[in-house]
Amino acid sequence: MAEAGAGLMGSIKQLLSTVTSIASTRLELLANELQEERLRLTQMLLFTLFALFCFGVGILLLTAFIVVLFWDDHRLAALGALSAIFLALGTLMAMLLRSKAQARSRLFSASLAELTKDREQLETGHE
Repeated sequence: MAEAGAGLMGSIKQLLSTVTSIASTRLELLANELQEERLRLTQMLLFTLFALFCFGVGILLLTAFIVVLFWDDHRLAALGALSAIFLALGTLMAMLLRSKAQARSRLFSASLAELTKDREQLETGHE
């Protein structure tokens, strides 16, 4: 009877060891995903800011060039047309940004997939 109790305790210890190992692995995976997502977002922010700066300077220089080009005859028409184009593009970009903000990517998808696999394996193991 003492062997059965030792076997039960051994099984419980083994089960706790397995659960701890699974939890540790999943937490490490989660931490890695958080780190990767933070780095990706930081890079995206830096690239976005640099792109906006470059586009802004380019647009200002292009606008100045077009206005100077039409300075004698149609400077007001050139300014009005360019203003309308930039306002339309700004509105389009704002709508695209709002669409992207609403369609978020699924964060922690790898961790959730691994947890689903773990749950399925535990359920098939009990049957």
